[in-house]
Amino acid sequence: MMKKSHMTIGLDEKPTNQVELISNHPFILTNCAASDFKSATPSTTEARSSSVIMATVQLEVISRELIKPSSQTPHHLRNYNLSYFDQLSPRKYIPLVLFYNPCNTTFETSILLKKSLSETLAFYYPFAGKVKDQEFIDCNDEGILFLEAKVKLKLSEILENPKHEILDLLFADNLQWNDTNLSTLLAVQVSYFDCGGMALSVCMSHKIGDAATMVNFVNDWAAKASNSGKQVSPLLYTPSIFPRGDLTLMPQPEYSIKKETCSSRRFVFDAQKIAALKAIVADKVQKATKVEVVSALLYKCAISAANASSSGTTRPILFLQNVNLRTRMIPPLPENYVGNISWVFPVPKREDSLHCLVGQMKEALSDFCNTYVKNVRGTELALSISKTMEKMRAMFKSSKQCVQYNCSSWCRFPVYEADFGWGKPVWVSIGACLDKNVIILMDSKSGDGIEAFVTLEEQDMAAFECDEELLAFAALNPTPLTSQV
Repeated sequence: MMKKSHMTIGLDEKPTNQVELISNHPFILTNCAASDFKSATPSTTEARSSSVIMATVQLEVISRELIKPSSQTPHHLRNYNLSYFDQLSPRKYIPLVLFYNPCNTTFETSILLKKSLSETLAFYYPFAGKVKDQEFIDCNDEGILFLEAKVKLKLSEILENPKHEILDLLFADNLQWNDTNLSTLLAVQVSYFDCGGMALSVCMSHKIGDAATMVNFVNDWAAKASNSGKQVSPLLYTPSIFPRGDLTLMPQPEYSIKKETCSSRRFVFDAQKIAALKAIVADKVQKATKVEVVSALLYKCAISAANASSSGTTRPILFLQNVNLRTRMIPPLPENYVGNISWVFPVPKREDSLHCLVGQMKEALSDFCNTYVKNVRGTELALSISKTMEKMRAMFKSSKQCVQYNCSSWCRFPVYEADFGWGKPVWVSIGACLDKNVIILMDSKSGDGIEAFVTLEEQDMAAFECDEELLAFAALNPTPLTSQV
C-alpha cells in the first residue's frame, strides 16, 4: 500500500525546473515557468474567474499501480516488430485528457476502469510490454502505469478558465509531450474532483502509435467499460505492411529534458468564423476544408510573428503538415490499424496571402499522396518516405536561419465518443506542448468548430496572440463550459 502523496501549486507561483519525489517516483514539474502557459484572457475575465479558481490547487495521489492484460500473451506473439514508421517515431508521449460530469462513486469508478482497462490490454497486448533495441516490443505483460488522484477543485472551476498549469497536473508523472527512457509505453491518470466529476488522462508513447491509435484505444476501453457490445478488434498488422527492409535508421537521441522558453495558447474557431474564412478564399480555392483554412491562417500569423520578433528580418520558412495515411492509401486502411500510419509533407511558401497558402496546402497534399502514398505498399512506401525525409532535411539545412513549423490535425478523430458508462466527455484537451512551433488542431465538442493549440517561442507568441487578423476569427482560451456542466 503506497503512501498518499500531496502536491500543492499556487496559481501565481512559478514552478522551477526541479524534480519533486512523490512516493519514490519523480514528478517532473513543467520545464517552462507557469507564466509561459498563461491563459492570456482579458483582465475582466481574469477578475471574474478569480473568485472561482482557488488560490492553490491541491492534488493528492491516492493510488499507483501497474495494470496488466487480463489474459497472458501467447508465446508466439511475444515479440511484436515495430514498423518502419514506428522506428522513426520519437519516444515522446502523446497526451489526451477527457473531462466527465459527476457519475458513480470513486470506488465504483476505480473498479470499473481497472477491470475494463485490463480486458482492453489483452487486445492491445504490445502496449503492456517494453521496447527493445528500437526494433521490437517484448510483449511481457508487465503492464501500464495507472494513477488515481484527488484534486481540490470542482470540474466547473477548471472549465470556466482552463489553465495549463492546472491541466498539466492531470497527467501521470508529467509525461505529456516529454521524451523519456520509456519505463512504460502507456500511462493513465484518473483525477477525481470535489464535485464528483473526473478527468481521465492518457499518455501514449509515440513509439507504439499515432493520435488515431490513441483515440481508438480510448474508445475501445470505453466500450469495454460500458459493455456497449462494440467489438474490440485492433489490427496489429502494421509491421507487415510497412516493414523497414534494409533502410538505415537514424540513431535514437539520448533521453533529455528540453528547456526551451516556449509559450502555449489555445485558440477556438467556431463554425461561423470558419465559414467566413472559407468565404474569403472561395473565389480562388475550390472546396477548402476547415482544417485547411484554419491551418493557413495560423501559418500566416505565425510568419508575421516570426518576422516581427526578428526586427522585420525575413527568414526561410518550412511548414510541415501531418497526414493520416490510412484514408489516403488505395485501397484505404481501416481506422483501427494500430501504429504510426501518418507522415508529414512540406508546404512550400510562395506567397503569404490566405488563399495562396490554402491553395499551396491543397497542392502539396495532392502531390504527396499521388507521388508517395496511393499506389505503393511495403518497403516501396518506406523507400518513398525516406526520399521525402532527405528532401526535407536538405530544405532545412539550406539555411541555418530556417524556421520550421509542424501542424498536426486530430480533426475527425472521435475524441468525444468515449462513453465509459456515465456519458460522453464534456471537454477534451491536451497538455501544453514543450516543442516550439507546433500547431495541433482538434474538433470542438459541437464537431463544426476547431480548437487550435499553438506553441511558439516566447517572443513570437507575444506578437502572435495579439495579431488582429487572428483574433478576428479566433477566441483566445474561451471557456468550454456549457449548461450541462
